[in-house]
Amino acid sequence: MQDNDRGNYTVPAITLYPYQWNWDSAFAALGFSTFDIKRAWVELNTLFLAQWANGMVPHIIFHQSASTYFPGPDIWFTNKIPQTSGISQPPVAASFARIIFEKDKEYGFGQLKKLFPKFMASHRWFFEHRNENGMIVVNHPWESGRDNAPEWDEAMGNIDISNVGEYVRNDLIYIDPHMRPQQQDYDRFMAIVYFARNCGWNEKEMADNGPFRVANPGVTFILLRANRDLLAIAKELGEDSSEIEEWIKSIEGGAKQLWNAKINAYDAINIRTGNFANSISAASFLCWYGGIENEKMLETFDRVTNAVKFSVPSHDPNSAKFEPLRYWRGPIWGVVNMMIGMGLSQMGHNKQAKKVHSDTVTLISKSGFTEYFDPIEGNPAGGKNFTWTAAIWLAWASPFATEFKELSY
Repeated sequence: MQDNDRGNYTVPAITLYPYQWNWDSAFAALGFSTFDIKRAWVELNTLFLAQWANGMVPHIIFHQSASTYFPGPDIWFTNKIPQTSGISQPPVAASFARIIFEKDKEYGFGQLKKLFPKFMASHRWFFEHRNENGMIVVNHPWESGRDNAPEWDEAMGNIDISNVGEYVRNDLIYIDPHMRPQQQDYDRFMAIVYFARNCGWNEKEMADNGPFRVANPGVTFILLRANRDLLAIAKELGEDSSEIEEWIKSIEGGAKQLWNAKINAYDAINIRTGNFANSISAASFLCWYGGIENEKMLETFDRVTNAVKFSVPSHDPNSAKFEPLRYWRGPIWGVVNMMIGMGLSQMGHNKQAKKVHSDTVTLISKSGFTEYFDPIEGNPAGGKNFTWTAAIWLAWASPFATEFKELSY
C-alpha cells in the first residue's frame, strides 16, 4: 500500500492502473485505517474532491498524466477539473467511512461531518439516475466494477461496434491476455463510452437511448448496505435520516425483483429486453452484505463454493461460461470475498463466513497481494502488488484484523 501511495490518493497498481479508482480508493482507506487513521480520511477526501455537481463520484480520477492506461482522459473528454471518467462505481465509501469512524470517533467526527453531505449527494445521484423501480442499474459494465462478467453478455451482444475504430490496449502489455477481457468486450466497452461522450454525458439520453442499461445485484446490494451505514452515520451526527430511510425501503423492494427462481439466485436484468441473465455470480452472494436474508441463496452458495477448491468464484463453476483465469468470469476477488464474508457473518451464517475468510487467508498467504486468484488451483492472476488486496488483508483477512461483527444494521 505504501508503494502505491501517491500522498493523498492511492493507485491500484503502478503500471496497470496508474490513476485513482473510486472503489479501490475506498478499500485503500479501509486498509490505511489499520495503521494511519489520518491517511485513511485523506484518501476519502481526495476521492470526493472529484465529485461532479450532480453528485456522481467518477470511477477514475486522472490526477496526472500516464501513458500506461487506456482509455485515458483524452478519450473520456468530460471537461472536469481534475479530469475524470464519466461513469461511477459501486458506492462502498460510506460503509467504509463508518468502519473507519468507529476506530477513532474523536478524530473522525469532523471528517465524517464534512463528508456526510457528499455521501448523501452520491447516493441521491444513484436514485435519480441509476434507479429502475428500486433496482440499481449500470450504464456501463465498468460501473459495476465487474467489467466482463457473464451477466452482461446479452446486453453487450447487441452493441454496435462499427464506429469504434482502432486503439491500443495497454493492459495486454502487462498481463496475459487469457486473464483479461477479450477484444470484443473492449470494443463494446468503448462503443458505450463514445455514445455517452457524444451526448455530453446527458443522463436522460443515456437512460433512454444508451446502448447498455442493466439492473445489477452487486451495485444494488452494495448501495443498500451503504444506505444502512449512512443511516447509522446520520444518527451519529444528528442529521435528518428520512430520505435515507426511503432509499432503504425502495431498494429492499427492488431487490425482490432481481430474484430469478429459475436459477435460485439474485440475477441481473437487461432493462432493454426485460430478460434475466440467468447468471449466478459472486455479486449474487452480496445479498447478506446488503442485509437481505434468503435460505435458497444459502443453498446456491454451498453448491457453487463446493464445486471449486477455493471460494468465492466470480461466476458459477457449473456454467459453460466459467473461465477460472479470465477476469470476472471465474476468478476469486479478495475484495468481494470480504464483503460476502462480512455479510454472512453478520447474518449469522458462521460456517459459510469462516470458509470464505479461511480461503481468502490461504489464497493471499500462498499467492500474495495479487489482483485475483484461480479458484481451482489458488494461483495468482492478473496484476501484482495490488492495493485493495493488501487493504483487505490488513482490515479483514489477517490474524490481526477484525471482521466488523460489532457493526449492526
